[in-house]
Amino acid sequence: MSDTIAAIATGSQVAAIGILRLSGDRALALADALFRPASGGPMSAQPDRKLVYGALHTARGELLDLCLCTLSRAPHSYTGEDTVEFQCHGSPVMLRAALEELFALGARQAGPGEFTKRAFLNGRLELSAAEAVADLIDAESVEAAKNAAGQLSGAIGGKVEVLYAALTDISAHYHAVLDYPDEEIEDFRLTAYTHTLSDALDKLRGLLSTFERGRFMNSGIPAAIIGRPNAGKSSLLNALLGYERAIVTEIPGTTRDTIEERLRLGRVLLRLTDTAGIRDTADPVEKLGVQRSRAALSQAELVIAVVDGNAPCTREDLALIAAAEDAPQGLVVLSKRDLEQSAPLPETHLPVVRVSSVTGQGLEELEKTIEALFPYPAVPAGEILTNARQADAIRRAIAALEAAQEAMGQGMTPDIVLTETEAAMAALGELSGRTVREDVTNRIFQRFCVGK
Repeated sequence: MSDTIAAIATGSQVAAIGILRLSGDRALALADALFRPASGGPMSAQPDRKLVYGALHTARGELLDLCLCTLSRAPHSYTGEDTVEFQCHGSPVMLRAALEELFALGARQAGPGEFTKRAFLNGRLELSAAEAVADLIDAESVEAAKNAAGQLSGAIGGKVEVLYAALTDISAHYHAVLDYPDEEIEDFRLTAYTHTLSDALDKLRGLLSTFERGRFMNSGIPAAIIGRPNAGKSSLLNALLGYERAIVTEIPGTTRDTIEERLRLGRVLLRLTDTAGIRDTADPVEKLGVQRSRAALSQAELVIAVVDGNAPCTREDLALIAAAEDAPQGLVVLSKRDLEQSAPLPETHLPVVRVSSVTGQGLEELEKTIEALFPYPAVPAGEILTNARQADAIRRAIAALEAAQEAMGQGMTPDIVLTETEAAMAALGELSGRTVREDVTNRIFQRFCVGK
């Protein structure tokens, strides 16, 4: 068994409920020392996963709170160790006092993600599921939360495990024939495993193809609003956010710097940057803003070119529309729809949406247009790859299997093919944690909150 860790699992804000969490070999003894069930007897005599009402007190018997306590004995707990949770009133002062009592009795402060790390090390969670815990906590959309929950339940780990097992069968058969030539083992023929390699490659490529959308689902799509001064960029940002985030005046060049906000449009999470109006200027401050605008434009996955819909399209407008056309995804917004709208539609292959930031006309159409530019993969929740580390491992597994296929096609000896197959297995093992290095494991759990 391990040393006993303790942490406040609900943060430092005042709340209705605050949770203290314990895990380790002395968790039950510490619960007995500080908690008295109202029904009598020690807490350690209670059955697993039963909420017990009682008094939480100091080691000197001073009352701290009337709360609930539950315990789970090893190995049938989240961490695989004896665990205890106190569900208290959410007073940060009281929770901290109770935590100090636990430290005085021999517990130590849990590190970031240490509860989940212990669950991984004790075989309760495979690594991709453990990473999904952090994704679920950090989710900024229902879709991201559902996908993380699916990964927590093993949606990706289960698929990868099937492929790993199939590749293991190839390696085991080859080595069995090699190591036991006198045994009656079926001859090893590479051609018998052609379909296995092809099937593994197809499934891994399909999984990797979801990564770009999954990455955007978790972190948001970098999007830039560009346009000439007074085209309506800041007004559009304010209208989409629903409040006055950017200053709007009739004076050209009001926006001198980039403004970034995260917002949801339907099922799409955007990291939306309002840029300074792009034009030639002698003003050194405005010039710096224009430079930052061009930098945001170069990094954007989506470029929204805003054109004044109540004025003729200028050469500068056409240049900005061309910049949107060169982006991975782009669209054109004709602003000031509530006015006369005398300007014709610009010639472009991009979607064009007429919008009024004053009345809100066209905002729903804009939302649907952006959703259509970034469709969700047609896969079940949990099977959208969102983790860069996992995506890198899958890329390396694909490269190794492609090399194995090529070696097989060139008639190379089985040992060459098996070397590549086992390299693919090592890469896939990094998803579950079979082959991951300790320093990588530590880095993964550093992104977690304390108490998780």
